[in-house]
Amino acid sequence: MYLRKNKSLFLISLPALLFVFAFSYLPMFGTVLAFKDFNYAKGIWGSDWAGLDNFKFFFTSQDALRVTRNTLLLNALFIIIGLAASVLCGILLAELGRKAVRVFQTVLFFPYFLSWVVVGYLTYILLNPTYGAVNKLLEWMNLTPLDWYSDPKYWPVILVITYLWKNVGYTAIIFYTGLMSIDPSYYEAAAIDGASRVQQILRISYPLIVPLVLLLFMLNVGKIFFSDFGLFYFVPRNAGALYSATDVIDTYVYRSLRVVGDIGMASAAGLYQSFVGLVLVLITNRIVKKIDSESALF
Repeated sequence: MYLRKNKSLFLISLPALLFVFAFSYLPMFGTVLAFKDFNYAKGIWGSDWAGLDNFKFFFTSQDALRVTRNTLLLNALFIIIGLAASVLCGILLAELGRKAVRVFQTVLFFPYFLSWVVVGYLTYILLNPTYGAVNKLLEWMNLTPLDWYSDPKYWPVILVITYLWKNVGYTAIIFYTGLMSIDPSYYEAAAIDGASRVQQILRISYPLIVPLVLLLFMLNVGKIFFSDFGLFYFVPRNAGALYSATDVIDTYVYRSLRVVGDIGMASAAGLYQSFVGLVLVLITNRIVKKIDSESALF
């Protein structure tokens, strides 16, 4: 009865459900590879069991600490700074007139549709050691040009700026939509009471979108061990000199498959990512539930 009554809604959601099933649930059957010494000739089930050897190899390698640290720290910066910037942009959009909003929406949202390959080339145009726009500007200011692709200390900042430029517009639109759903009578009553526009934002706008902020925060925390592969591979151009600052679990797994062909170790690293992500979601949800039970996921 319920299915028949909401048939149109289920049909609309069907493509998304199929996508999640195909790319999130079906791959779970491959979890067994993390415990196998995979052999192409023998196949998945014919390959010998390796127990926890794949995990031992990953955690005892000199790269494990580096990629785990980079994954956690950089994604934490993306989450914190990204949400703060998105909330600010969403509030600013809500304060603009309708015509101005359309222009700024387009400007903010356009980078989101660019692939990381394109963004990587745009970054290279700016940071090319010889012909890059940034080094040309430094020369014009009588400063020493920098070899950006051989010095890792600048790259946490570069990656954060690149991530914000590409992704903030998308999340800002979500917050803007949430702000537009607030009852205008709240602002009218506040204006009558003499509240300034800043006070209205701090006392009405922001508190009412806090549940949305918490929801996006929890969802992002669940993905904190899953990095955007394109950002960390194409933007630094897979430069070995930058691995200490840009190498994350996803790029490490990719190189393990491409160079070594070790499917078992790559699967172990992927399972490690998923398990830690699940634990972080459960912990974050529990904390949020204690603060505001209505904002918790479950």
